[in-house]
Amino acid sequence: MSKTPNILIIDDEVEVGNFLNHLLSSKGYDVSVGYSGTDCNQLLEREHYHLAMLDVKLPDTSGLSLLAKVKAKFPLCKTIIMTGYSTVKTAVEAIKLGANDYIEKPFDDIDQLETLIDELLDGTVTSEQSTMDKLAKDSGFMIGESQTMKQLVTMAYKISKKNVNVLIEGETGTGKEVLAHYIHLASKRMEHPLIGINCGAISEALLESELFGHEKGSFTGAFKERKGVFEIASSGTLFLDEIGEASLSTQVKLLRVLETGEFMRVGDESIRKTNTRIIAASHVNLVNAVQEKRFREDLLYRLDVVKLTIPPLRERKEDLPSLITYLLEKHHSSLHFSNEAMNVLMEYDWPGNIRELSNVIKRAVVLADGEVNIIGTDYLPEKLLSSQTHSPPEQLLDREESFEVYLKRWNQKILSLWKTEGEVDLSSVLIQVKELETEVGKAFVQRTLKSTIGDRKVAAERLNISMRKLRYLLNEKGSS
Repeated sequence: MSKTPNILIIDDEVEVGNFLNHLLSSKGYDVSVGYSGTDCNQLLEREHYHLAMLDVKLPDTSGLSLLAKVKAKFPLCKTIIMTGYSTVKTAVEAIKLGANDYIEKPFDDIDQLETLIDELLDGTVTSEQSTMDKLAKDSGFMIGESQTMKQLVTMAYKISKKNVNVLIEGETGTGKEVLAHYIHLASKRMEHPLIGINCGAISEALLESELFGHEKGSFTGAFKERKGVFEIASSGTLFLDEIGEASLSTQVKLLRVLETGEFMRVGDESIRKTNTRIIAASHVNLVNAVQEKRFREDLLYRLDVVKLTIPPLRERKEDLPSLITYLLEKHHSSLHFSNEAMNVLMEYDWPGNIRELSNVIKRAVVLADGEVNIIGTDYLPEKLLSSQTHSPPEQLLDREESFEVYLKRWNQKILSLWKTEGEVDLSSVLIQVKELETEVGKAFVQRTLKSTIGDRKVAAERLNISMRKLRYLLNEKGSS
């Protein structure tokens, strides 16, 4: 950046303002300091800022209100929210509203603070997207094209660097464990263990031993001492799946660990310490579970520092084409689905979410491999076909929508082949180009027939083709 960056500091603690002013001025930045919302409004009129550091709580306004003003006046200005631990939830909300990051006070790691500021100002953060994409691929977390999922993975990436607990909610099969893996890989704990345990799959008696460990002879079958997952993952990440299934007595013990970082092995009176980061997950709404007296409110408060909710697949069907392409590539398959089969996949509600989709794609690939080049409806499970409404074809799915889905999938497949550094079967590529030509012809004919209420003669005239050509294209219908 050629011009010396201007930095705006707004914090009602004079000591914080003085410290940041001294730190950043010594690095060559131009710094303006204010101590209230009023000061901020005045300073915003005097100078153009490249970075704003805003305290969450101010005597006359909130940091979120100032964030909106800064972003409105200077859309390209980078923003950092400053917060205490008790207001981390507000800071997370700030990121959802456009803040680049947040930092907790007091500033324990000055080097980390300087690095964050330098990266924001020199544009290094623009490489975040490629980093997020790589981490998603490495962890197996399928993002898709929907804005909801892109925002989710961005939030997960930003909070992964923080030493805060995370609660992941979502229906069964949405990928909660995979998202936990993504967060671990993106965190500073990635070199340490990620240990997962399903709280609903283990009896209450054994769960305590699994969590905290036990001493030799502490119960029948305890032939030797054993470490629990809190001990094994002490410097890493502990994933507590289906936390809502844990008994109330186990919840009490979990609460103590989260509050103090201390625990005792079963059969031992020695207090041990753990520094593990907790990522908890549940397919049930824990707020509702609290209201029903099935889950402790104080434990939920400790777990729900940051909540990430994965939407069900039926609410993000625009992601299906890219997810299907991803899964086909995962199985090293050059097959693709016919339009009719794709329509079935797009219409199905996917109660089992990503897990169910993955199983359906795997089944289709295994059955169709070596038999056909295009996967038709014959290779889909009966439950998908029986869920279809047996309406006339023109009412089954909007033709223009299905054609757009086909174009998107075709484009993704060709681009994937183009980027392949190994051998490519050009004859196969040219066949797909020929197929595209046929599908484009059919799509335009069908759309025009729809607008002419089925009048083929008028449709042919509008398309500037002969009736014979129109009939030829219509006869291609369903041949895939």
